[in-house]
Amino acid sequence: MIKKNDVLLFAAVIIVAAALALIARTSDAFGGRGAFISVTIDGKDYGSYSLKEDTVIDIDEELGSNRIVISDGCAYMEYADCPDKYCVKHRPISKDKETIICLPHRLVVEVRTAS
Repeated sequence: MIKKNDVLLFAAVIIVAAALALIARTSDAFGGRGAFISVTIDGKDYGSYSLKEDTVIDIDEELGSNRIVISDGCAYMEYADCPDKYCVKHRPISKDKETIICLPHRLVVEVRTAS
């Protein structure tokens, strides 16, 4: 039989879990939000760009063309002329060690922290 105290305990656990999830989702302390993205093409460093500055990075290389957009602290692939477009379909990234990879163009976008 379920008692009133059992229901209160269950409700308290749910409220605490929801609060921690909200804090983890919005806080840099738990989320590990990155400071910049590192772009490499065919294993060679192409450049590093701050996630704090909104910018558009157009890449036209021998292997193909890509457009990376940094907006509101997140980076995403807006355009790629590769056939499968998996990189364009990838969700925006902002947390340390997250990546977007365009395999046909051998392009890797990785979020990194300042340290």
